[in-house]
Amino acid sequence: MTNKGGRPKKEITKDIFEELCNIQCTKDEIASVFRCNESTISRFCYREYDESFAEVYKKLSEDGKTSLRRTQFHLAQKNTAMAIWLGKQYLGQSDRQEVTNITPDTEIKIEIINDKNQLKPKKNEP
Repeated sequence: MTNKGGRPKKEITKDIFEELCNIQCTKDEIASVFRCNESTISRFCYREYDESFAEVYKKLSEDGKTSLRRTQFHLAQKNTAMAIWLGKQYLGQSDRQEVTNITPDTEIKIEIINDKNQLKPKKNEP
């Protein structure tokens, strides 16, 4: 096919594009990697996938999320901080401690009961 004039098409490699979506790069970041405009990325998606960038990105980024989640769960088996974080994110766990039966005139003493800085509230009786 002969060139009808104008600027030549930007070379966007499908494999690299898909990997960038997989690691959840933004449209702006993807355009920056290929040194082109975001609208060029949109046209590439319609040409290659017959879908908008948003539709293509949603499908391709899901693989990246799955991979990241798998890695996090694997790390949680060896890393206590990661296990705690995942528990907070997915299981509704928290560091909050409930205090009940407290009135404005109740005095509370806090006593450190071990070297891990766990606190135990104690009611003062007058």
